[in-house]
Amino acid sequence: MPSPTDLVSLAEAWLADDPDPDTRAELSGVLEAARSSDEEALADLADRFSGFLEFGTAGLRGALGAGPNRMNRVVVIRAAAGLTTYLRERVDPEPTVVIGFDARYNSDVFARDTAAVVTAAGGRALVLPRPLPTPVLAFAIGHLGADAGVMVTASHNPPQDNGYKVYLGDGSQIVPPVDSDIAAHIAAVTRAADVPLARTGWETLDDRLLDEYVATAASVVAPDSPRDVSVVHTALHGVGSDTVLRAFAAAGFPEPQAVLTQSAPDPEFPTVSFPNPEEPGAIDAALAQAEKVRPDLVIANDPDADRCAVAVEDGQGWRMLRGDEVGALLGQHIINRGVDPEGEHTVLARSIVSSRLLAAMARAAGLPAQETLTGFKWIGRVEGLRFGYEEALGYCVDPANVPDKDGITAALLVAELAATLKADGRRLTDVLDDLALAHGVHQTDAFSVRVTDLALIAPVMDRLRAAPPTELGGSAVTSVEDLALGAGGLPPTEGLRYLLADDTRVIVRPSGTEPKLKVYLEAIVPVEGVGLAEPAEAARALANARAEAARALANARAEAARRLAAVRATMEELTRA
Repeated sequence: MPSPTDLVSLAEAWLADDPDPDTRAELSGVLEAARSSDEEALADLADRFSGFLEFGTAGLRGALGAGPNRMNRVVVIRAAAGLTTYLRERVDPEPTVVIGFDARYNSDVFARDTAAVVTAAGGRALVLPRPLPTPVLAFAIGHLGADAGVMVTASHNPPQDNGYKVYLGDGSQIVPPVDSDIAAHIAAVTRAADVPLARTGWETLDDRLLDEYVATAASVVAPDSPRDVSVVHTALHGVGSDTVLRAFAAAGFPEPQAVLTQSAPDPEFPTVSFPNPEEPGAIDAALAQAEKVRPDLVIANDPDADRCAVAVEDGQGWRMLRGDEVGALLGQHIINRGVDPEGEHTVLARSIVSSRLLAAMARAAGLPAQETLTGFKWIGRVEGLRFGYEEALGYCVDPANVPDKDGITAALLVAELAATLKADGRRLTDVLDDLALAHGVHQTDAFSVRVTDLALIAPVMDRLRAAPPTELGGSAVTSVEDLALGAGGLPPTEGLRYLLADDTRVIVRPSGTEPKLKVYLEAIVPVEGVGLAEPAEAARALANARAEAARALANARAEAARRLAAVRATMEELTRA
């Protein structure tokens, strides 16, 4: 770690390069306290200047504030300059870059700075007309024939964060080695003051682009399918509400009932502690409204509307479906609508940590299935993709137009499925039962184990590799795959995959952004007596299989958590020593 004197020098140099009066004032206050040997201020400086915010396959993401380890104008200007240089060298000397932004603090400022950098470098910058969902930006890249796209968003991160997501001209997020190439160009830009900024010259797009996205999104719904479905929708204070309402109207559905306290964009996210539909409590307001108005569905988008959560009434109250459940429902709906096995776009894809049910469904339908690494930067690139999803509520239902996760088109397709089932007196949960009877119960779960320092992740993974378990939760481990070696033909990624004798699967992988390990589990249990004609007997058999799967998951989870906690404690103790 730099000495206090070095930290002060680094901060003074940064201060001289910062064009933003707000972050200059912020850093000046910290710097003044640090010069007085204030320990808290010195620790703050040490964190701010621990390194340049890492540019990876998700672009940039971090807390707003002054310093290289924060999201601010200096970091964004240098990132935009590095990206533009990369594009000029590798793609086009005069690249076209389309730029979108959400309603978080400084998103519009970072978008404008990016446009100024691209324009000054001789490129063409096209800026979306106002804060809009990420899928609109992903759509715009291909629709406008751009060489790249930038979306200024932190998606479902806390209010204090912002981010900078980069796409190439195919509409997919960047993957290695492009990310490291761009990062190298960014690292070569040492001062924002040296980067030319145009005062004018970029183009602000009008609403025709949004009109075209909405029309394209509405086309994912069959023209003659039922439309009678009632929906409660929450945007979680993000930018999705208006676009969702327009898309539902264009598709011919009744207008969703918005959760008004969460429908307007608000960078403070005042009614949720964490604006992620997966987090406990995030959609409580929507569920409370559903209790009053009794809709057919509750749909929630995350703040940039690239994810879609679905809640249903299952006879015991409202519950949010797991991402794997929605992925299976959408996959089956697409299969039922007709996918030509001889066609060009037939592949059903899922991430490595998502349920194996989609593969079973594809086999039964005679369609190809593919497993990818986590993230739509991989799913969106699958050749011949018809549908792809990941368990973290991301779904790609229109890859020809948006080869990325899109929470708006996913919502439309869920609504179509619910309306179709409603016309037959059935519900989404009935389809989940059908899938379990046909392919076995596929029950999933996930949890995280935090460590005190990000630097401990690698030693913990090394220790897990060195001492693989022979059993988990009472079931023998039959296979251990080191994902870092490129298991299953996938590109190498950090992680371990364990397969158990009872067909339970456990995957351990590090978080890409936080000091924690993520653990994903899946149990598969066949339903005995599937051919029974008596519905009551089939229901009992299904309930028994689900109970058995729940027990297998609980056992594997408890043992995995215990082992990880022990390894974590050992590594932390060795570090302290």
